[in-house]
Amino acid sequence: MTRKDEYYNRAKQEGYRTRAAYKLKQLDREADLLSHGDTVVDLGAAPGGWLQVAAEEVDETGTVVGVDFQRIRELEHANIETIKGDMTEERTKDRLSKTIGEGGADLVISDMAPNMTGEYDLDHARSVHLARQAFGVAEDVLATDGDFVAKVFQGQDLDALREEIEDAFQYVRTMNPEASRDRSSEVYLVGKHRLTAPISVGETRDVEIIDVGEEGDGVAHIDGFTVFVPDTTTGDTVEVEITDVKPSFAFAERVD
Repeated sequence: MTRKDEYYNRAKQEGYRTRAAYKLKQLDREADLLSHGDTVVDLGAAPGGWLQVAAEEVDETGTVVGVDFQRIRELEHANIETIKGDMTEERTKDRLSKTIGEGGADLVISDMAPNMTGEYDLDHARSVHLARQAFGVAEDVLATDGDFVAKVFQGQDLDALREEIEDAFQYVRTMNPEASRDRSSEVYLVGKHRLTAPISVGETRDVEIIDVGEEGDGVAHIDGFTVFVPDTTTGDTVEVEITDVKPSFAFAERVD
């Protein structure tokens, strides 16, 4: 039995609308994407296979919002909401923001693919465009420490797209789930732990040490963001270089 037949048949037997449901299951298993209580946004969600998987994993304490310009047939999961609209339009963005609330989303996922032309370079370029659109939505609605997944076809612009996404996350993985078709060129860019820090690695700042943490490092604040600086004590004013940035804090070293 081919992989296509295996996942197609499993989807029919297990009640998923598309074989693509197993791609999200495999991505989740490897990258730890879905947790109970999460708020998840699924872009290009029709016909709903990824919605079904996400709804199962976040359970009744979570919320899954599917967005597509096509109508999504009603699903049996009470924790799924759908929005019919184009994410490039402000009214759709406004509806999404109101639906997920001020806390933002824990995960934004996109399995969108372009209408295939058969011209590989063109199809690749269009897939990159769709992934960038999804990334733009993620930047608008994703909470600090949230995750992002987008499908893209391999090609000359893949590395540049990955670099753009890397600037916004602690790290990015390129993943190829087993459920992808044998001859498919698709991969998934998975951004983990969104960064919303007002600083970046390599940046230098003058800071005042206002406290000492449990590990003995000095504590400074840059625009309300916590930075730990070794070999300093309360009251010091020092120039530092940022060496590592996490979702809610950073590390720095003294320059002087």
